Amino acid sequence: MNLALKGILYSLVAGLATTLGALPFMAMKKGISRRTLDILLGFAAGVMLAATAFSLVVPSIELGGPLRFVIGFTLGAIFVDIMDKLAPHEHLIKGYEGPLEHSKVSKIWLFVIAITLHNFPEGMAVGVGAFTTEALVIAMAIGVQNIPEGAAVMASLVGAGYKPTRALRISFLTGMVEVVGGLLGAILISVVRPLLPYAMAFAGGAMLFVISDEVVPETHSGGFERASTYSLIFGFIVMALLDNILG
Repeated sequence: MNLALKGILYSLVAGLATTLGALPFMAMKKGISRRTLDILLGFAAGVMLAATAFSLVVPSIELGGPLRFVIGFTLGAIFVDIMDKLAPHEHLIKGYEGPLEHSKVSKIWLFVIAITLHNFPEGMAVGVGAFTTEALVIAMAIGVQNIPEGAAVMASLVGAGYKPTRALRISFLTGMVEVVGGLLGAILISVVRPLLPYAMAFAGGAMLFVISDEVVPETHSGGFERASTYSLIFGFIVMALLDNILG
């Protein structure tokens, strides 16, 4: 299979896992408890953390050496930081972030923008990862963490008063953001193959920034830090084992 097409298809499957996580909540009439939400997001953070370390950082260094890794990793973190400051967005728990002037943007679109900022580097990781031996592992990692993330998004939207059908459509769209990231990443590496170690490190830096700046603080702000931490550890273990088995 053409490697670029492989990256796009893998990112599509990983993105659809968000909908898979959301589907069980179609019958819900209210949201889930804060403890359950923190556990779901903690697990997703653990999977992302292991995927970043084992499937992006290590291959990037092996392919391009320490300098290319440092450059790409730093640029990825800076990119998400800048977008986080410039783009108005609404988090599940933390609430609004970004420029002060956002009254013309509906809350639901602010929320979609926030998920977009998170999911784009994940899709990019899958797209560029298709050009490495870690292709299946990266796609599996992103797909696995998308399941609890999709559940959290769906349950939060239903809890905020959205009808289940509309909440499911929004969850689906947030997953499709990863296809865009995968498409751009796959095309980029197809055209300029030497950028592969930079691109893998870039995706890793962006994902680590999201974990540290967004996911962990949110899961540690509701009084269920210990449950969230153990869930993160469990997610890390699951992904580390998957990487060992599939890698």
